[in-house]
Amino acid sequence: MTTRSNPRRLPSCLVLVGLALAWAVSPASAQPPVAAASEASGDEVTAGGLAAGDCRRFGAVGDGLADDSDAIQRAVDSGVGRIEFSKGVYRITRPIVVDLQRVGYVALSAAGVARIEMAAAGPAIRIVGTHFASADPEKFSDEVWQRQRMPLVDGLAIVGKHPEASGIEASGTMQLTLSRLHLRDLLHGVRLADNNRNVILSECHIYQNRGVGVFYDQVNLHQSNIVNCHISYNGGGGIVSVGGNVRNIQIAGCDLESNMSPQGDATANVLIDCRGSRYGTAEVAITGCTIQHNNPSPDSANIRIIGNSDPTERLPRVREGNVTIVGNVLSDVQVNLHLRECRGVAITGNTFWQGYRHNLLVESCSAVVMAGNNLDRNPRYDYGNTADANNSVVFRDCEDSTISGLHVTNVWRNPAGVLVEGCRRINLTDCTILDCDGVGLWLKDVSHSRVSGCLIRDDRPAVGDERRSVAIRVTGGEALMITNNLLDTEVDAADDTAHLDGNLVR
Repeated sequence: MTTRSNPRRLPSCLVLVGLALAWAVSPASAQPPVAAASEASGDEVTAGGLAAGDCRRFGAVGDGLADDSDAIQRAVDSGVGRIEFSKGVYRITRPIVVDLQRVGYVALSAAGVARIEMAAAGPAIRIVGTHFASADPEKFSDEVWQRQRMPLVDGLAIVGKHPEASGIEASGTMQLTLSRLHLRDLLHGVRLADNNRNVILSECHIYQNRGVGVFYDQVNLHQSNIVNCHISYNGGGGIVSVGGNVRNIQIAGCDLESNMSPQGDATANVLIDCRGSRYGTAEVAITGCTIQHNNPSPDSANIRIIGNSDPTERLPRVREGNVTIVGNVLSDVQVNLHLRECRGVAITGNTFWQGYRHNLLVESCSAVVMAGNNLDRNPRYDYGNTADANNSVVFRDCEDSTISGLHVTNVWRNPAGVLVEGCRRINLTDCTILDCDGVGLWLKDVSHSRVSGCLIRDDRPAVGDERRSVAIRVTGGEALMITNNLLDTEVDAADDTAHLDGNLVR
């Protein structure tokens, strides 16, 4: 069947087509109506090429001269949720407060093209929630899940323009996620205060700040991950936890360098100080990081953990711990690894060098387990003052610990390559101690301990008529077993202090 068009309908069709074409090219069609900010959903609604949450829609200029504080705060307070920073420099003169309960879910993002310059004291961004409990699901109020969970800050640079300007501060948050940030020339990069839970920092560059890179400041915080970050040249320390109630810190795959200053107080690339708190910091994993520099700073350390939380009636002596330090590269400080008053620390597969005072300093600790660590002096690193590094290993006033597979070479200008002093119930086995000044292994006032299966020698040329070092020396102590070692000198010990058997001297 053939269908014929009705010639009487053609004029009306042509009219409709003409109207449609006219509307399509009109200015009105090019600029659709803008929804209210509270109804917009991120970049789904645009006006003049700007996303609904773009700070410029709220009056921000982004030229580095105008004060954009009010405009950015309006954007946050609008409730649009996804706040975007177009390419530019945004100068602010007061903290931008993200009140999660009031404004709901928030993500601040810049894709790496925007910089905030904080020209006043305080944090550039302060994120505030209402969660002041644990991460137990039963401890959450509905408002946390309905309005506050997982605040995001991503792809943003924050630079300080005031001596007391800081980067980001968080209190009362759940699932705070900070990623791809550039934080520089501030007091502190990130400060975690009061109470937070389940924090993630990833792919951040926290560089050249006067204070701390990531500061756990007397905070109650369990579950935090710091991964794939560069945290360097922060004068007050790299990652620092002071007091508070902190558990489950994971530091992985980071480069932590020179987070200390020759003009500042003693600090560390990773500093955990439990003093002044009933709970302290424990349950920490530091894995796969390069942690280095700098030796001119006073008492500088790559990792320093001071584990003595405040005593209680039930526990007159508290040693925090349950720490794992695995697969790290550590060098060029006064003390590479310093543990004091810790309990339960596993140290495995790390490389240490250029410990100007000590590669390892372990004081008043228990349940320390070490296996397969390398403490070398590589001739490749022969420049500047590197020859001043002593590299010694000291265990002092420790108990109930296992030390296995230490490879120690070329400890200079110290009484011993490995000094074990005032310790009890130490099991030291299968270690290699080579070419050290003074004594290879010195057991000083040690009791109920065992040394077995070690290779201890000094094959450097003798100086005059004297050998350079003694393999093993025992001073004081009791109930020692020294057996089955390969040595280059006889054990220097009084007959009544140690049981000697099976040692080969060649």
